[in-house]
Amino acid sequence: MTEGTTSAASEGGDTLTRLEQEGEIAADYLEGLLDIADLDGDIDMDVEADRAAVSIVSDAGGRDLQKLVGRDGEVLEALQELTRLAVHRETGDRSRLMLDIGGYRAKKRAELTEQGAKAAAEVKSTGEPVKMQPMTPFERKVVHDAVKAAGLRSESEGEEPQRFVVVLPA
Repeated sequence: MTEGTTSAASEGGDTLTRLEQEGEIAADYLEGLLDIADLDGDIDMDVEADRAAVSIVSDAGGRDLQKLVGRDGEVLEALQELTRLAVHRETGDRSRLMLDIGGYRAKKRAELTEQGAKAAAEVKSTGEPVKMQPMTPFERKVVHDAVKAAGLRSESEGEEPQRFVVVLPA
């Protein structure tokens, strides 16, 4: 191995260690929150796409966890930001941690991937750009990825909270 290869390998290991640490901090924070709210849930941690990913799951059907998701995921978004702040407070580094509760984001990701693919198919057939509904940053990222996978390009336009994706011809 060359010196550059060794350095890159150790940097990758350092990144994984840092992301695992973020997940541990987030899990501790969320366990405390669940205790305060007197809600049952288990914490799963992973690293996905260079991000710490933390999920709160429940065997009891997850009805209580829906309170933590809120309407259209609003409470989930707020909890994700609070969790990121808790990680930042401990590490001093900005976190890109993703939080999922009761599988909400996983279901939403599948729906948005399908919407992005449909919009891409429409653009391919008509040759005209398609403007989608306003979305959160997470939602736009999923749609951008689906459009890219379909071989087209997309852009975000507008100002938050009315920012939306435009799917463009190739």
